[in-house]
Amino acid sequence: MNWFNWTSKADFTLAGLSNDESVQCFLFVIFLLLYLMSLGGNLTIATTIWVESKLHKPMYFFLGNLSFLDICYSSVTVPKLLLSLTEGGSEISYRGCMTQLYFYVSCCSTECLLLSVMGFDRYVAICNPMHYTTIMNRQKCVQLATGLWLTGFLTSIIHTVFTARLPYCKSHRISHFFCDIPPMLKLACSDTFLNKLLILTAGGFLGLSSFFLTLVSYIQIISAILKIHTKVGRSRAFSTCASHLIVVLIFFGSISFMYMRPTSGYSLEQDHIVSLLYAVVTPALNPIIYSLRNKEVKSAMKRTINKTFYSKMYVSNM
Repeated sequence: MNWFNWTSKADFTLAGLSNDESVQCFLFVIFLLLYLMSLGGNLTIATTIWVESKLHKPMYFFLGNLSFLDICYSSVTVPKLLLSLTEGGSEISYRGCMTQLYFYVSCCSTECLLLSVMGFDRYVAICNPMHYTTIMNRQKCVQLATGLWLTGFLTSIIHTVFTARLPYCKSHRISHFFCDIPPMLKLACSDTFLNKLLILTAGGFLGLSSFFLTLVSYIQIISAILKIHTKVGRSRAFSTCASHLIVVLIFFGSISFMYMRPTSGYSLEQDHIVSLLYAVVTPALNPIIYSLRNKEVKSAMKRTINKTFYSKMYVSNM
């Protein structure tokens, strides 16, 4: 079998979320607003971190990476979802489907690692503050960010190649709103054991190891916070970690439910809800979660917006 002969492969049709026109209109408005929130919020945070020298710290460096990643994450799936809601379904070419699958898995894998690194950063800052600048220096941060992005994209190549090698002759209608591995395996007319094994081993190892490292970091963080004698000190220490912890619980909880359960446990309705949670809702909520709980980010965002506004006023008055 030629694993890379994609030219003869038939196109797919994405089922979308609903065939009811009134429901489609409602969902279109909701997901369009969420997508605009994701783009606007994450772009604002990424830009603020880039231009504000006070935010040139490891914690905000990784937050900037998360914001950029969330822009990519939502842009992989949401535009096609919006199109399917306007048409009641959407055709996608074989190459387009595999491309969407590749970038989706890349973003998902990278975010697992990034959240783990962000947890480690908070662990060092709270549990080993005297050596924080030495351990989390600029060079180390750049190396960590480069490594997790490369790992995410390389991991996705394996999943995409093993999915692309399958013959799809049962049907070409994907019961989902984007090209994801589980619904595509249902359409294959050959043995998918290797694909399922790959999800449980490579995907499971990446996801579970990232979650385990994050969990260990937060166990140490909470232990250190409880040893702080002053109430104000405990409150300040916990506030720097609470936002990240909320994102970790939402993301890893939904990812584990989606990929770490038996194939017999898949439910179309549940899959749609969970997929929408981590592919659409979470990228839109992340900027709100981080900005509302972080005074430094809020202050920097206000300064950036004011600078942009006054510079435009100055140019227009010239």
